[in-house]
Amino acid sequence: MSDPTTSATRRSVRARSRRERMLLRTAVSLGALGVGTLAVGLVLAFTGVGSGASTEAAAGEPTGHVADAAPEASGSADADVQVVGSGSITALVQPAWAKQIAQQTGIPERAMRAYAGATISVARDQPGCGLAWNTLAAIGEVESDHGRIGGSVLDDTGRATPGIVGIALDGDGVADIADTDGGALDGDSEHDRAVGPMQMIPQTWAVYAVDGSGDGVADPQNIDDAALAAAHYLCATGYDLSTSSGWIAAIDAYNQGVDYNNAVAAVANRFAAAA
Repeated sequence: MSDPTTSATRRSVRARSRRERMLLRTAVSLGALGVGTLAVGLVLAFTGVGSGASTEAAAGEPTGHVADAAPEASGSADADVQVVGSGSITALVQPAWAKQIAQQTGIPERAMRAYAGATISVARDQPGCGLAWNTLAAIGEVESDHGRIGGSVLDDTGRATPGIVGIALDGDGVADIADTDGGALDGDSEHDRAVGPMQMIPQTWAVYAVDGSGDGVADPQNIDDAALAAAHYLCATGYDLSTSSGWIAAIDAYNQGVDYNNAVAAVANRFAAAA
């Protein structure tokens, strides 16, 4: 994935137009098959779209299917929400809700708490973003199987062990990105590699690094930090993810390609249906 503040400058108008037409055609076909969207209500009066698999041009406004159980901040609805930095974003989530949704969706409970906590956090700070928990969870599954790819596991602190490192971005069937961090995050001093459960490249992490776990360290291998950074990244694109067209554009900014967009949409819809 690349930094949304610079990725647009690397696209030609022709390539962007062609890709958007392809996304629109694919979305229309998915909409015709009845693949809907998910609106998730949070205690912060936030409503977000979960999958965005159909576009406004194809299906009008999102269907607004609401999950029976939505993320809830710990404590009463009137209580002050814990400020990120004074503790983990997981403290924003009701444990019972996280356990229930984890069981229904098959998402590891530790990862589920991170996705929901990150969603609640950005809903408070950036209410116009429209991000829903199942979008983050879908990206987490597509990118790293929720931190379990290659035999890694999330420990109790949320850190992927062993650390998750992608292939070298050396231009061989992938983007060509020269090293930007001296190999500090990815162990490669020649090319950048995507790192952590949400597969962020070092140059992007340098901009969006955040301590979501409350341990005083911003670590891309920690699911709390990575999920919150990914949430900020998606919101930084400037798109409204509560609209179908905005959702498609934001996911395309996270990782370009029709196949990727469709994969995330399919998983997000699956989580929506299960929840």
